[in-house]
Amino acid sequence: MNVVCLDMEGVLTPEIWIAFSEETKIPELRITTRDEPDYDKLLKYRIGILKEHGLGLKEIQAVIAKIDLLDGAKKFLDELRKLTQVIIISDTFEQFATPLMKKLDWPTIFCNSLEVAENGGITGFRMRCEQSKLSTVKALQSIGFETIASGDSYNDIAMIRAGKAGFLFRTTDKIKADNPDLPAFEEYSDLLNAIKEVL
Repeated sequence: MNVVCLDMEGVLTPEIWIAFSEETKIPELRITTRDEPDYDKLLKYRIGILKEHGLGLKEIQAVIAKIDLLDGAKKFLDELRKLTQVIIISDTFEQFATPLMKKLDWPTIFCNSLEVAENGGITGFRMRCEQSKLSTVKALQSIGFETIASGDSYNDIAMIRAGKAGFLFRTTDKIKADNPDLPAFEEYSDLLNAIKEVL
């Protein structure tokens, strides 16, 4: 029994924080897990910038409402879900992901949650578990699934390497250079064909 585990941002949707950075003209918010491997450090940095600029969940959700899926993402996911089980495993937050999951016809997503004050300010975050992507694929394997994974960032590498097959998708040259043994694709058709070959 196979299950494909996909990252969300950069694979199916644009990077939310980059979109928010462009909307707010705050370049410091462009940093993502492609640039900073330490997710805890990255989130605390982002929360500090939001607080400094008086921005909160409402402002981020307003930007997310305008984000569309990456071109071809819906078709790719639909085709993949006809072949096997798919779970989106993301380090994003349910408060961010919900409108995007609606556009994808409600696939299963495992993500995290934000701590939000009454005034809408983001005060913290609750991760589902430590090393959430790797922990999730190991848990799936422990109940009889073989995992195939794809992602684009540093926080996807452990999940990609843990399964029977794994692929980089639309990643950076640096990540490709750091992981020369991992197949890397730019097009959904190539990623879908690679997954088909190992199903």
